[in-house]
Amino acid sequence: MTIKKYKKQIQETPMNDENDWYGADAATFGDRLAGAREAAGMTQAQLARRLGVKKATIAAWENDLSEPRANRLSMMAGMINVSIMWLLTGEGEGMEAPVEEGEGDLELADAVAELRAIRGEMRASAERAARLEKKLRLMLERTQ
Repeated sequence: MTIKKYKKQIQETPMNDENDWYGADAATFGDRLAGAREAAGMTQAQLARRLGVKKATIAAWENDLSEPRANRLSMMAGMINVSIMWLLTGEGEGMEAPVEEGEGDLELADAVAELRAIRGEMRASAERAARLEKKLRLMLERTQ
């Protein structure tokens, strides 16, 4: 998405808690950094190692006690798959708001139901394969 399209989308989209979860009024730089790092599946120690800083430095950034220099900010944004602008302001390419517990439970229930259906199909296919194997054995025995 281009910056022009994004700005237009922002102007057309009413602001509320749901679509502005990481916005400037709702979250700090540290909140956005911690959320994006966790979403990228990294610990503070892992991000620190990749950036060449101490874990305490990452913790200070996430607790808004200090801020990274531009070069570290740029590297970090790439590592956690968000834009520099999003980290600083909450605007731009970043993360979606977290899924509500009820929504996550529904997604989990759907996934479990799909898995059960797949297992049922696999069981039926295995039984079909066993019947076919038995039939082939009987045919082989008759020809010998």
